[in-house]
Amino acid sequence: MQRGLFSANSYAHVAPDDLVFIIVGCMTEASSLGSMITPAVLNTKKTGGAWDLWEDIATGRPGFGHPAVFADHIDQTKWMSFTVTLDDPTFFQFIENFTGNEAGTGGMFTLIDSNWFMSMVLAHQPHFINQPENIFVFWGYGLFPDRAGNFVKKPMAECTGEEILVELFQHLKLGDKTDTVMAAANCIPCMMPFITSQFMPRVKGDRPEVVPEGAKNFAFIGQFCEIPDDVVSTVEYSIRSALMAVYTLLEIETEIPPVFKGQHDVGVLFDALKTMHR
Repeated sequence: MQRGLFSANSYAHVAPDDLVFIIVGCMTEASSLGSMITPAVLNTKKTGGAWDLWEDIATGRPGFGHPAVFADHIDQTKWMSFTVTLDDPTFFQFIENFTGNEAGTGGMFTLIDSNWFMSMVLAHQPHFINQPENIFVFWGYGLFPDRAGNFVKKPMAECTGEEILVELFQHLKLGDKTDTVMAAANCIPCMMPFITSQFMPRVKGDRPEVVPEGAKNFAFIGQFCEIPDDVVSTVEYSIRSALMAVYTLLEIETEIPPVFKGQHDVGVLFDALKTMHR
């Protein structure tokens, strides 16, 4: 028996006793990278194969979902992220003093005056295996890449990594530290056409069931299949879909961890109430 994942560009003969697990759609499909001197380009669903695969499967089969609901609205589902690598600790020290949190202990913060609505976070360092001690990495994003910046008068989508840093540093009022940090930085912009596609408005049937009615040897997994009460854009969603698929097709009698329902958790409700009355 073969068990595997097949992409739109791969072909395999499926024998009667094979099981096929199909990832439909992809949040990061067609993402592109820029550099300090070049902007990231905006690709379409035709750049890769994830959406083609789902479209081929769903054509003429309404029970397999409607990929166009998620894939045909790039203007609404795109935003940009950026990853910055530094060989100097000045910026990390500045942000730690600014927020009062050491790297890796505080959450993401948002620059609410930013036209791009930029957010950023300092992860615990080292962030990567074998990352040198003198290297520091942080990540951020902008939700509105088509708006002109407050300081760099052009859309974020058209900006190089250097221009994104100029905008960020101006908002943070980095001041006389700007030249030092800029000289130490390598900023890589990333355009993601479908990064919030899983949040698009939908109706019942737009997402296929993990194991569609009547399916005997295949199942859908990932962010675009239907899991009642669960929350997309989480690792747990993808893992739960795979558990549901495997346990169902292999008839494994093991309980899948239940979905956490925070709206019924006393602690969560109390924290929400405190936040509302700040």
